[in-house]
Amino acid sequence: MKKIVLMGAMALTVMGAKAQDFKPQLEKTFLAFDTTQDMTTKVEQSNKLSLIAKKWGNEWVTHYYLAYSKANLSYMEKDAAKRDAYLDEAEKEKEEAVSILKKENDETFVLGAMIANARMAVDPMNRWQKYGQLFSQNLESAKEVNPNNPRMYYLQGTSKYFTPKAYGGGKKAAQPYFEKAEGLYAKEAGGDITKPYWGKMETAYFLAQCKTPDKE
Repeated sequence: MKKIVLMGAMALTVMGAKAQDFKPQLEKTFLAFDTTQDMTTKVEQSNKLSLIAKKWGNEWVTHYYLAYSKANLSYMEKDAAKRDAYLDEAEKEKEEAVSILKKENDETFVLGAMIANARMAVDPMNRWQKYGQLFSQNLESAKEVNPNNPRMYYLQGTSKYFTPKAYGGGKKAAQPYFEKAEGLYAKEAGGDITKPYWGKMETAYFLAQCKTPDKE
């Protein structure tokens, strides 16, 4: 009887170890993706995230980060059709993450807002009404779940930053959102890949830009 119990405990330990194996690889690949601005390198790391999502398909965060990478690649791509193709993949992976969670959480809502904003950016004149609304709805839903998620305010800040002043955007309009995000990022522990913490460096960059006077 003791032997059976011992074998069962060992099996659970092995299963637990296997479940944890994805974290170092996911974190390494994500950081390699997120800390470069080279398109070729980003595509390579996104492809690695795809392999990780396939190998550890039952972990929601593997699909989450793959979706995040595809949304980011869309912003960097110039061809409209390819940008939308990246976003098709991002939406698919985001929905896979939600399916595994069996519900939306604040991070998936934020990711949904990012994807909506990227869709709008492909063709702003013709898409702002539909995807602008989806962007706002996702952020409102995220706020209901967790009002202290800094990534909400980071996305709102970037949206305002790149919106023309004539339409209520610009540096001054964006600055309060980046300041709010910065304060909330300071409270995040970070370092746990299963608890998304992206956006901190970008927030610091945009906040510095907001404090720099426009050239006349």
